[in-house]
Amino acid sequence: MSPLPDDLPPELAANRRNWDERVPIHLVGYGADAFAADPERLSDVAREDLALMGPHLPGGSVAGLDLVHLQCHIGTDTLSFARLGARVTGVDLSPAAVAAARDLARRAGLAADFVEAEVTAAADVLGRTFDVVHTSIGALCWLPDLDAWARTVAALLRPGGLFFVRDTHPVLAALDDERDDDQLVLTRRYFAGPPLRWDDDVSYVNQDVRIESRETWEWHHPLSEVVGALLGAGLRVTSLGEQTTLPWRALPHMVEVITEHGTAHALPAGRERLPLTFSLTAVRDG
Repeated sequence: MSPLPDDLPPELAANRRNWDERVPIHLVGYGADAFAADPERLSDVAREDLALMGPHLPGGSVAGLDLVHLQCHIGTDTLSFARLGARVTGVDLSPAAVAAARDLARRAGLAADFVEAEVTAAADVLGRTFDVVHTSIGALCWLPDLDAWARTVAALLRPGGLFFVRDTHPVLAALDDERDDDQLVLTRRYFAGPPLRWDDDVSYVNQDVRIESRETWEWHHPLSEVVGALLGAGLRVTSLGEQTTLPWRALPHMVEVITEHGTAHALPAGRERLPLTFSLTAVRDG
């Protein structure tokens, strides 16, 4: 059984309240109605993730595979993989997000399981293993304990199974994100440490709708910690990449670009100055 709000550490309980409130905002911002209505529609995130995962998948596809998506939010990425032929399960901390994902699956006519659970409890809650464990972009900063997370990933993988994550590059997360010039200045800690408390009443997809549960907590994880946690859990890292686009405008001077996978954001010039995301694949031998 997934934990009740009172069972969560206070930081995770605050994050859960905040993400519950984001759900109706993100249903609009992510185009959930259009997603449900168009059987060919895939999220831009899923398109790019599949391009990076493909070389490590049988036949380059998720078709016919059991896939679990950790921190799945409202399910647009999860259900994109269902449209690509995977048997999907989504896991999220937010009961409002899980309810929205189930409704989106119903409206889209897609088979999917969505389960409410704190991510490090996912293996116990689900009680089964998968061919693919997937983590979408923007997820790792919400996790206080990467070692526990990595052990969960390993427990969810079948022997020979693939883990994939693409997320914000930790160097980008350490930059001053309020400068409106083109200077890239480190103002935050790069290495792991105490969580950062944020007080913000809007979501990144809409600056007009206010959120009452403003408090959130984030944990910074350097790349070495991500890789080390997975290795420590017994997984074998098979690829590590760095990319120059991001699904949102993380810095004021970033510009919108069109890629082969959809709309993204990038530095306006000199993209080689900074990686914006990283991607990693790992397998469970056995």
